[in-house]
Amino acid sequence: MNRYPRWKYVLIFVVLALGLVYSLPNIFGEVPAVQISPANSVVQIDQSLLRQVEDDLKQQQVPYQGILSDASGIKVKLPDTDTQLRAKDELQRVLGDNYTVALNLLSASPDWLSGIGALPMYLGLDLRGGVHFLMQVDMKAALNKQLDRQTNDVRNVLRDAKVPLGGVSREGQSLVVKFRDAETRAQGGDEMRKSLRDMTGVQVDDTRIALTLTPEALKKFQDAALQQNVLTLRNRVNELGVAEPIIQQQGADRVVVQLPGVQDTAKAKDILGRTASLEIRMVDEDHADLQSLQNAARGLVPPGDEYYPSGRDGQPLLIKKAIVLTGENISNASAGFDNRTNEPAVHINLDTRGARIFSQVTRDSVGKRMAILLIEKGKGEVVTAPVIRQQIDGGQVQITGRMSVKDANDVALLLRAGALAAPMEIIEERTIGPSLGAENIAKGVHSVLWGFVAIAVFMSIYYRVVGLFSTLALAANVLMLVALLSLMQATLTLPGIAAIALTVGMAIDANVLINERIREELRAGHTPHAAIHAGYEHAFATILDTNVTNFIAGVALFAYGTGPVRGFAVVLCLGILTSMFSAILVSRALVNLTYGRKRKIDHLSI
Repeated sequence: MNRYPRWKYVLIFVVLALGLVYSLPNIFGEVPAVQISPANSVVQIDQSLLRQVEDDLKQQQVPYQGILSDASGIKVKLPDTDTQLRAKDELQRVLGDNYTVALNLLSASPDWLSGIGALPMYLGLDLRGGVHFLMQVDMKAALNKQLDRQTNDVRNVLRDAKVPLGGVSREGQSLVVKFRDAETRAQGGDEMRKSLRDMTGVQVDDTRIALTLTPEALKKFQDAALQQNVLTLRNRVNELGVAEPIIQQQGADRVVVQLPGVQDTAKAKDILGRTASLEIRMVDEDHADLQSLQNAARGLVPPGDEYYPSGRDGQPLLIKKAIVLTGENISNASAGFDNRTNEPAVHINLDTRGARIFSQVTRDSVGKRMAILLIEKGKGEVVTAPVIRQQIDGGQVQITGRMSVKDANDVALLLRAGALAAPMEIIEERTIGPSLGAENIAKGVHSVLWGFVAIAVFMSIYYRVVGLFSTLALAANVLMLVALLSLMQATLTLPGIAAIALTVGMAIDANVLINERIREELRAGHTPHAAIHAGYEHAFATILDTNVTNFIAGVALFAYGTGPVRGFAVVLCLGILTSMFSAILVSRALVNLTYGRKRKIDHLSI
């Protein structure tokens, strides 16, 4: 009656053995390390670089505990943080600007564990230490940029329809389109209504129409701008080799950036602040004379223009505010050299829409200058302002100017990472040191440990030997939960540790139900064998109902929560699954092994 078939014992043993192996890496902790990754697509990680790193560390007498190479770069394990900082400075000096040398933390577990894929859980910001930024997206600036693009679209639509246009001007958040007379106004209104579906027009008078974005288009644009900024920041951080970044939306116009393990806050700020965007505009040829430039230098800038004192070409320029193209139209960017002059250059591939617009603009502006601006940290810089010699088809654009190879690599990297759809600024900054993270880990582990000890003492006293089996099943539950989180490479935070502590408290409920049911069966006069069998069989339905309702609550937390709440929900749901396995299968296996072989039980210690 109370015996398992052999395969069940084998299954439980295999699961517990795997749980032990895959939870082991979390015991060894982490060691300081430096991570070397390529700063651009020109350089590669290979064996020669690995030997160069080893030789330099030996030559400078920098002690290290191991060097490994993988897809993300070369990682050097070091004995302490002082040696880590020394190694970073030395390797950055030797390798130069073609490689990024970043501070990191690596698992100290043996190589044989890593070889079978047994890796520790990632530690969140509150446990590992690092930097936290809350960034505000300037939606007003994004809308202004969108309206500037729509200005060009209005001109293109009316020009293609051969409708005479009197001009397009900005008035607040609207575009006012002027026509020659009422007839052309009606004709232009029909054309814009057919082509500009994201805008709605209101007649101002007989010759003017005011265009505004529809509420649906405005909401869609704001959501897209925020998502593009999140993606851009993630690409930017990933390309610079920061380990396990957390970049996610918070609310309607904010982005949370967490960089666990980053100890250099200045470097972290630089990573986020250097995300650049590209804008292509036309030079104002009507005000290119010396007098106009001198007036602009004194602050007398013509309407619709912006004054740039000097670009990389070294000449002051008046550039029209109207944007022809932005970095959104870039599909790829790479560093290289100009085939004619052999100067460093950035080669850009435009998407279909960008290629069409660029071809049309270059066709209509032969002999005029086109300015290519790099917008970085809210400031614009004229990279180059070449004269358009001929129409350029195919979406292949080359940026040249007074730039070094490093400049070309940096510009390509920034553009490849993506363009910010809207400017951002850091409105909140928090730094958590490694020592505080270690203190949080210690407190979290102690809370789980002492909670487990208290439950173990209570169960052993109140339910005797069967209570001891329940405690061993609870230990198996914690073991399997940690192993699952490690296999999933989940990020453990303080809320996650709280969920583990809650799981320890909740998981014992199932064994309490089983043990109380066995006691009831014994009081009813049933034999110990019958009581054990009935206790496990009859309590199962109640245990299942309880855990299903808790699991539904956990799924709801995951679906509607954000950040730490979702992390708590993941650990809670996994804990419910492992507790079902341990409370029913593991504890019964222990009871069966102890009492199942006896034909008659004189006394059941419960």
